[in-house]
This record gives sequence, structure tokens and C-alpha cells, in this order.
Amino acid sequence: MTNNNKKRAGLALIKQYEGCKLKAYKCPAGIWTIGYGRTTNVKSGDTCSQTQADAWLIEEYDAFERQVLALVKVPLAANQLGALVSFTYNLGAQSLKESSLRRLLNEGDYEGAVVQFARWNKAGGKVLNGLVNRRAAETALFRSGI
Repeated sequence: MTNNNKKRAGLALIKQYEGCKLKAYKCPAGIWTIGYGRTTNVKSGDTCSQTQADAWLIEEYDAFERQVLALVKVPLAANQLGALVSFTYNLGAQSLKESSLRRLLNEGDYEGAVVQFARWNKAGGKVLNGLVNRRAAETALFRSGI
């Protein structure tokens, strides 16, 4: 996994489902967000350039990848790792840490783990079509590595 494109197998999913907004906005969960879903130190009125949004995306992708690798104790193909990074980028490392998805995966039950993606389809207590579609895309990416 030395090739960055292969290494960052979930990057296209994040770009597709997060989209990029150069002005801060509140996401469906009510959190101030900018760029490709960045929430760190974002407040109303913040703006950024496309170059800054792209740089933040790579920085955060790599940070979330490190968190996934710290939490998952079984071998992962590049696409499996990418799917988990997309999931964690969207939901946070704590959600992955506490999930049945991670527990089953660490037990070596890859098939049992992959069906868990679909359970994470809500924001603010409501099922969102965008999250249903994102979880389906993550599931497909993960399965391509099994």
C-alpha cells in the first residue's frame, strides 16, 4: 500500500458524500462544518480556499486512517481500510471503537462486520438517504476487499 491512491482507497467516497463547501455550514447533526466535512475548530462565518479544503482532507484522511489501524487488529485489504476510513471520517473514531462492526471484525468475522455498515444511517435521530447511500458504497468497497 505504498501508492497514495491505493492507500487512500476511501478518499473518493469521502469526496462524493461529504461534498466540498468553502463556507461553514451546519450539517444535519447540527455541527459546524467546512470543506470536505471538517468540523475541527469550525464556527459560523468561517471560509476556506479550495486548496485549504484539499489539504485538510488529506490531513484528516491520514489521521482517521491511523485511528482505524489502531482500533482494528485483523489484516485489512486497501479497500477494506478505505471503507473503514470513510465510515470513521463521517462518524468519528469513538463510534467505530464502540461499534459491533469493529468487534465482529476484530473477531475475524469479516462478513458479520460488513453488514453492520448499514445500521449507521441516521443523523439527528433521522434516517437520511445520503447516509443510506454512503453506507451502501462503503459496504461495496469493503466487500471488494474480502
